[in-house]
Amino acid sequence: MNITGANKLELLQIAESVAQEKMIERSLVIEAIEESLGKAARMKYGIERDVRVSVDHETGQQTVTRVHTVVEDVEDSNTQISLDEALMKNPSAEIGDEISEELEPFGMGRIVAQSSKQILLQKVREAERERQYEEFKDRVGTVIVGTVKREEYGHVIVDLTRGEAILRRDQKIGRENYANGERVRAYISDVRKETRGPQIFLSRSANEFMVELFRNEVPEIYEGTIEIRSVARDPGSRAKIAVASYDASIDPVGACVGMRGSRVQSVVNELQGERIDVIPWTDDPVDFIVKALQPATVYKVLVDEAGVPEQVVVPDDQLSLAIGRRGQNVRLACQLTGFDISIITESKEMEDRQAEDNRLTAKLMEAIKVDELTARRLVEEGFDHPDILAVCDLDELRMLDGVDDADAETFQKHAQKFVEERDEKFMAEARELGLQEDLVDFGYLSPKMLLTLVRAEDEKKVTGLGEFAACDMYELIGESVVRNGRRTWESGLLEDCDLTLEEARQLVVRARLAMGYIDAEEAEKMLAEPDESTAEVEEG
Repeated sequence: MNITGANKLELLQIAESVAQEKMIERSLVIEAIEESLGKAARMKYGIERDVRVSVDHETGQQTVTRVHTVVEDVEDSNTQISLDEALMKNPSAEIGDEISEELEPFGMGRIVAQSSKQILLQKVREAERERQYEEFKDRVGTVIVGTVKREEYGHVIVDLTRGEAILRRDQKIGRENYANGERVRAYISDVRKETRGPQIFLSRSANEFMVELFRNEVPEIYEGTIEIRSVARDPGSRAKIAVASYDASIDPVGACVGMRGSRVQSVVNELQGERIDVIPWTDDPVDFIVKALQPATVYKVLVDEAGVPEQVVVPDDQLSLAIGRRGQNVRLACQLTGFDISIITESKEMEDRQAEDNRLTAKLMEAIKVDELTARRLVEEGFDHPDILAVCDLDELRMLDGVDDADAETFQKHAQKFVEERDEKFMAEARELGLQEDLVDFGYLSPKMLLTLVRAEDEKKVTGLGEFAACDMYELIGESVVRNGRRTWESGLLEDCDLTLEEARQLVVRARLAMGYIDAEEAEKMLAEPDESTAEVEEG
């Protein structure tokens, strides 16, 4: 590019040629030429002066002017002019106006010309980078096809015609390799504006890439009739997607699979043979987990009091299938559903249940001084804890085989004594740990609850009624929290005290009422209406 000796017509031809080559606006090239010539003019007439060059966009005519700014007090005569002097040149001049004086055209020496050329090249590069950024920043989240230009340390540089992008090593599928000139399809995951120019990042391992491929293959997804609700992938190996239909007449799984698997096979081929399980979405977490673990058969799903799945029980011969090779099947099922799924066999569940029965039996034998056979029978009938025996109706005990009036009274007497002695120990320890009497006098918390509250970690420790009233009900019983797409259980302060959600709600409301934070009318309303703040929390 040589502009140093260009005439007016050649200058416009140069601008047009550069604009087409770099795919930027012709006006931007002319502005870059003006700035480069302006720098050369200042080197000719003096760097300290405000000398500008303008180029007519139609004729190519160059005009060199020296500019002064009108000020009250002149501090720099090279760039400023007093109002009195300005009025002599322009009778309508005012403070802040610019007074221009046209200068003679100038010739550029070799050094000045070289400097001017460097400025022009830099400005054209900046304009080209800005054009690339503006073009691709709005295409984040779309799939694009490019040509492999070269490979650097495992990263693939892809030519997008109007820019270059990088497919990083960790964003490729498995160990796929590309030859120069080969076409590649990828997902634009990010576009960053950096000093060296816009950086366009591609991905073939992102879940969104699979979603976009299905959107292109399945018209119902493109139209919005079917939605892909969740995706879990081991790129290049296996994937699970959960789909839902907004039209009851359309089977979402069948639509995604296609006639004889034609639609899903097109996606599989693009993803280097990645096996894809298409699963119908359901709002029932238990049913969703059962479907997500296919092809394994699930015997049952164990849930906690809040309905959050805790364990999945499978037949003994289905364990390896449910877990999958290197844990792949259960890992993908966890990612798809958002639950941390623990899988056990039927035999292991029976062992755990038997071990729990043995533990309760031994504890009951110690508490109420009975033999193993009697204790086991009480556990089987639901009287598995001294607290239950201490307050139960004696008639319920008398209905058990082999239990007469004297036995029932003895069982309850021993249970009450055990509970009383235990609670005394609880209260003594709680007071040593800082328990305040206003929380004791509150009257709705058992000794076990009080001890549990003061035993908590420092930042969660509750010693007084005011601190307890500030708690949320889910802080007491725990809650299901979704972080970074994974559902986990966040333990509550009183989680081990068998509190229900409604019981926790009543405790919190009563504590706030006792502290005067709310009045009786507000308390009644809070107990009657669900608390909107207790909705499921999602983070990350």
